[in-house]
Amino acid sequence: MKLLLRLLISAVALWVAALLFSANTISSVFGVDTRITLTDEQFSAGWFGTLVLVSVIFGVVNAVLQPIIRTIGCAAYTLTLGLIAIVVNGALLLLTAWISGVFGIGFEVENFLSAVLGALVIGVVSWLLNIFVRAK
Repeated sequence: MKLLLRLLISAVALWVAALLFSANTISSVFGVDTRITLTDEQFSAGWFGTLVLVSVIFGVVNAVLQPIIRTIGCAAYTLTLGLIAIVVNGALLLLTAWISGVFGIGFEVENFLSAVLGALVIGVVSWLLNIFVRAK
């Protein structure tokens, strides 16, 4: 049950990131196209399936690679007081988009800036949702 709840939280966080970065509203701030899109139609069975599959891929990528990266890059985490984690999460989101493309799942990330900002949004939304879930 707990795993299913974490999967749902991850899917909602990905959905919020896709909503924020799909209309290209952030690009006016940075002057660069920032786009994260789910290519299926919104609120259909295929769209929900894409969202769940991408959140599973993102969870697996994070579970497998994050500890390895933290162990190898321990000095970078220490020197930057953990801020390098935002860049690492962005790279993992780009890897998730690439894996989704290989399997034909409709999830696209425009560039590295989109991935870093999207990972930041996903992290904040996941954190907030986990606070509300733990409160029960």
